[in-house]
Amino acid sequence: MLEALIIIFCYVLGSLPFSYLISRLLGGIDIRSKGSGNIGATNVYRTLGPYIGVAALFADLLKGLIAAFLGLTIGGTVIAAVCGLAAVLGHCFPIFLKFKGGKGVATAAGVMLMLTPMVFIISLVVFAVITFVSRYVSLASVTVAILFPVLTIVMSEPIAYILMAAIIASLVVYRHNENIYRLRQGTESKINEKAI
Repeated sequence: MLEALIIIFCYVLGSLPFSYLISRLLGGIDIRSKGSGNIGATNVYRTLGPYIGVAALFADLLKGLIAAFLGLTIGGTVIAAVCGLAAVLGHCFPIFLKFKGGKGVATAAGVMLMLTPMVFIISLVVFAVITFVSRYVSLASVTVAILFPVLTIVMSEPIAYILMAAIIASLVVYRHNENIYRLRQGTESKINEKAI
């Protein structure tokens, strides 16, 4: 019973729309009406600048980290994986915003940091390099998402983490389907382009 309650709590935690709330409180705008319309940290960054964008990023990352920590503390690797996945699902499909949320990257990064820190470090380097070279956050996000389950296998992580990583990777790639289309068309916005 306790484990089920924790999983539900982690979904609710993931549903907390920090990027939306931070944009309201610090920027005075509804982030859903600006830029890409997404409530993720990238849109906040491009709309309101680096300081508010980074605040949104860390808030979303913290959701995943806390969820994974709670699961690991209470139930071990399997519950940790389920709690981490629940938080990412909450971020992507938040109960507080009619299930219209972000793309799960920052929250997944928090889960990754808590449960697979070496995978996180490698992924962070890859993400930084791709973003720096291409200026496309979406390209970096999709690449790192695909690498997530691959790296968990290479690093011999528990099977629960491998399955979790595969599901999260599929979800993140799916949530980026419009970005992938724009990348192929050459119309995707770059990180340094100001949102309007």
